Amino acid sequence: MDKRLLDFVCCPVTKVPLQLLDSERLATLNVAILAGQLQNRAAQPLSEPLSEALVTRNGRSVYPVREGKPILLEEESIDWHQLGQ
Repeated sequence: MDKRLLDFVCCPVTKVPLQLLDSERLATLNVAILAGQLQNRAAQPLSEPLSEALVTRNGRSVYPVREGKPILLEEESIDWHQLGQ
């Protein structure tokens, strides 16, 4: 993903700025995805691990990045609280 986008993108729902999800939290997210423990806000189970993701600066919502493009749709976002953290 083009890092210059981070200066402009924000959560489409809350307008909180977004940042790249760090590798440690991305790994935690992917473990939960592969274990079948996560769903997006549209209540669809997630099965494909993410190579990149954006997270709101308050850490509540995660947006997938697919093929270098952030998917900034509310229904595609992941509520971080599902991880119990």
